[in-house]
Amino acid sequence: MAAALARQASPNTYIRSAGLETGQADPFAVAVMAEKGLDISKRKPRSLEELNDTSFDLVVTLAPEAHHHVLDLARTQSFDVVYWPTLDPSGAQGSREQILESYRSVRDALDHQVNELFAQT
Repeated sequence: MAAALARQASPNTYIRSAGLETGQADPFAVAVMAEKGLDISKRKPRSLEELNDTSFDLVVTLAPEAHHHVLDLARTQSFDVVYWPTLDPSGAQGSREQILESYRSVRDALDHQVNELFAQT
């Protein structure tokens, strides 16, 4: 979600997304991003190792495990690292609407942080 929001906020910026695990697109994330007019349905989570690229100026991490992993990489690379603590909505329980509301909350928080980041540049 963060990468799609960043691409929308700054379409001319080189943005890639990766995490610690690979998998399939999360249908709840797809649904809440579609509410904002962003289609992430074809995006599949990639691992950091799959990026094959370290030519970044800034890496934003959302989870503590990813943050520690990226800090290790940053010791031998020249990029800045920022940590945005973000709840993982995939653990949300309840009705479909309650789960979607958890995802919307994360999406909106990320959208706010992304817009603040690009307002500074």
